[in-house]
Amino acid sequence: MENGNIQLVKVNRDNFDDLIDLKPAEKQREYVADNIYSLAEAYANVADGRYAQPFGIYDGETPVGFLMIGFDIFDEEDLKQYPLSKNNYIIWRFMIDEKYQNRGYGKEAMRLALEFIRTFPCGEAEYCWLSYEPENEVAKKLYRSFGFVEADKLPEGWDEIPAILKL
Repeated sequence: MENGNIQLVKVNRDNFDDLIDLKPAEKQREYVADNIYSLAEAYANVADGRYAQPFGIYDGETPVGFLMIGFDIFDEEDLKQYPLSKNNYIIWRFMIDEKYQNRGYGKEAMRLALEFIRTFPCGEAEYCWLSYEPENEVAKKLYRSFGFVEADKLPEGWDEIPAILKL
């Protein structure tokens, strides 16, 4: 990492334009939703009474990535397929802009995200989970380095692999 001043900054009206402009590398774009879609999804979930907190990943004043954390985001139908999501945290979106990849930002941002989750902003939880495309070896390696363990089987209808971390 070029600079150790990495921080998570809550998305607000002053920074959302900069975060919308961030894009992963071309070969990774199929793995993550556009940031504008993620912000709309966060808004819709908050409007429905759920917790969704989007963050910009910053190096000093420079936005280098985006992540979004949720809590207990699934409805009852989804819970039948993946009951572990009930009353647990999710790292819902995670991306580093193509200009800032391979500099250690992802690893530091993941560390900060887990540190934030362990403050239990929505209450105590046993797990944090996330999911990723099976072909996304970079994500798989990063998540495993933090102790995430892949689920034994895919929930019915899922094409992403869920991975779980005991908090």
